[in-house]
Amino acid sequence: MDKNIKIYVAGHRGLVGSAIKREFERKGYTNLLCKTHQELDLLDTKAVTEFFETEKPDWVILSAAKVGGIKGNDTFPVEFFNENMKIQLNVIENSFRNNVKKLCFLGSSCIYPKNAPQPMKEEHLLSSTLEKTNEMYALAKISGLKLCSAYNREYGTNYISVMPCNLYGLNDNYDKENAHVLPMLVRRFHEAKEQNLPQVSVWGTGTPSREFMFADDLAKGVVYLMENKDAHEIGELINIGTGKEVTILELANMIKKVVGYEGEIVFDTTKPDGTMRKLMDVSRINSLGWKAETKLEDGIKIVYNDFLTNDKIRK
Repeated sequence: MDKNIKIYVAGHRGLVGSAIKREFERKGYTNLLCKTHQELDLLDTKAVTEFFETEKPDWVILSAAKVGGIKGNDTFPVEFFNENMKIQLNVIENSFRNNVKKLCFLGSSCIYPKNAPQPMKEEHLLSSTLEKTNEMYALAKISGLKLCSAYNREYGTNYISVMPCNLYGLNDNYDKENAHVLPMLVRRFHEAKEQNLPQVSVWGTGTPSREFMFADDLAKGVVYLMENKDAHEIGELINIGTGKEVTILELANMIKKVVGYEGEIVFDTTKPDGTMRKLMDVSRINSLGWKAETKLEDGIKIVYNDFLTNDKIRK
């Protein structure tokens, strides 16, 4: 590979984008193009158009998105839909207009139906109704991957769409109200330990199962696909995950152990569980030569250390 090709990583300071940026750097790529939100607002069509016309990137990684947990998605459905649609349309359309050679669109496992067969295969997309709590975010992501597929079909572009399972990692969001379940629990257990609280409350019943992948593993998978596979080999979309699941109870106990909290876990059954089971079928990406490497407890140890030492993410 030409390690000097110009690669635009949209959302390079987020959980996914920062991991992908690190992986490109680790592999020796020297011409990474990164802009903060202050430098380039991806909701601003004029600004995005001017950016692409000036910079002419060779590859684009579209990892910028408005993301959040169950509460955020359920409370602000309009914002989650509108902002993600605008970002996607601006970046994908301008990639086409400026002859970007290859684009990677990052989606989410929530694109799959609420009651999809488990593990979820790529062909289960749009086979039944979505989970209501994150329906609008899911619809935006489905629209993005379908737009990439349409460009490939109509114009012969090389746009790939990657659907990750639940992610965690460095530079995660630990917001008390809108974080995803794993970083939210890391914060709760840590603060309970610091304050010597007798118990930690966890939303739901603890019975739903989820699949969690370390974001640096996702980054390795994305870079592997960008370097080695084209859209016609991948198909309309491809799952990326560990292929392994844990219940929320098991996750809570694992985080409790890593943090060193000695109190009790209680489940608030007045709060929603969300989808009862979400496990990705990763046989397609495994058959293409890639597998996730990081064990969940090892990854939790890494992110807890990041939480302890990174002042910015603890605010």
